[in-house]
Amino acid sequence: MNSNAAFNALGDPTRRAIFEKLQYRPMAVVDVADGLPISRPAVSQHLKVLKEAKLITLKTVGNNNIYELNREGILAMRNYLDKFWDDALNNFKALAEQTEKNK
Repeated sequence: MNSNAAFNALGDPTRRAIFEKLQYRPMAVVDVADGLPISRPAVSQHLKVLKEAKLITLKTVGNNNIYELNREGILAMRNYLDKFWDDALNNFKALAEQTEKNK
């Protein structure tokens, strides 16, 4: 997974709001759009970006398109952040040890 696409997708406040709404349950576009200050077609465009970033998935149930969070996409982002944090901590530890050694 390209974590850049996921982070870029969540950089937009409206997409973050949509993403956060979907944490509670899968929803149809009409339900996602409810309460948002944008049109349903605009919501659909934001959903498309989130889907392309692999943060949500789409399934068809009858005549409805249902969107839900994509666990694999979210785990990929988390793994990226965990690796970033682990690397930062290891670098800090090495610097602290080197500083202590040079005293």
